[in-house]
Amino acid sequence: MPTAIDRHEVQRLLREENAQLVEVLPQKEYEWAHLAGAVHLPLKDLNATTAARLERGRPVIVYCNNTECCRVKQR
Repeated sequence: MPTAIDRHEVQRLLREENAQLVEVLPQKEYEWAHLAGAVHLPLKDLNATTAARLERGRPVIVYCNNTECCRVKQR
């Protein structure tokens, strides 16, 4: 089950656990503003092939800013 975390936990995971930061924002929103170092995997394009860009075994932090986030399911 996905877990909501605050920015301090995001920073800790990135620093101490080598986590991967993933933004699932639509392209226009990502171009307007995105988090430094984030991988862009738009939610509408997310599938096994695009997710293969991520490294297995490393924690993944997913960021989005609207109700579409609720549609992301843990696998």
